[in-house]
Amino acid sequence: MSDVFDVYADYYDLLYTDKDYAGEAGYVGDLIKRFAPHAKSILELGSGTGRHATLLVERGYTVHGVERSEAMLARAIPLAAKDARLSFSTGDLREVRLGKMFDVVISLFHVISYQTSNQDLRAAFATACEHLKAGGLFIFDCWYGPAVLTEQPSVRVKRIANETIEVTRLVEPLLRPNENMVDVNYQMFIRNKCTGQVTEVRETHHMRYLFAPEIELLLELAGFNIIAVQEWMSGKPLGCNTWGACFVGCLV
Repeated sequence: MSDVFDVYADYYDLLYTDKDYAGEAGYVGDLIKRFAPHAKSILELGSGTGRHATLLVERGYTVHGVERSEAMLARAIPLAAKDARLSFSTGDLREVRLGKMFDVVISLFHVISYQTSNQDLRAAFATACEHLKAGGLFIFDCWYGPAVLTEQPSVRVKRIANETIEVTRLVEPLLRPNENMVDVNYQMFIRNKCTGQVTEVRETHHMRYLFAPEIELLLELAGFNIIAVQEWMSGKPLGCNTWGACFVGCLV
């Protein structure tokens, strides 16, 4: 399946070297301990290159990751060979049905904001519901609408390198307020340090920003009670400067 992340995968882990995966896995683990202390199994929808899943396994959970991008999945699968509690498979989170039940379903790093239509969102929430045991948790984060509209996305440049390549990424966002969407336009220049050759890659990621009332409605329609709403990582109440919102639903 062709996917925007199939190209992005080559540089994904390098671009997010500074991302606090360990802190995020700890934050999610603490939420699980608080609301489902006996949970043992986790399904991750949109598992990327497997960084969160690996860290959650280290915290004692069994984790299965589902990833749409085959290129991202190819980077995650070797991690599963090191621990029987970790596994991955390909699939679209709107459609996948594994025939297994889990204690917790998670979807991190704004994967839910990539579900840009109402139909996409309802399908993703239905997938979470279909894979959860009664009383199971659904934990996810997303772009939070009040902050997007208050601060508005801006042009950004990021430069990062490893031993072989140097990546310069220009981000030019386009706000589409009537659709609750942001088109995040990426232009990347990848320079091979050995040859000096420069490759240009252009991508657009369509991101939907969401509001608490519509999330509450979506969770309710999917069969969840909402039990926690807070700023991602900090646990603070949501506000106009909260770009990352975290929601926890409990399956009725």
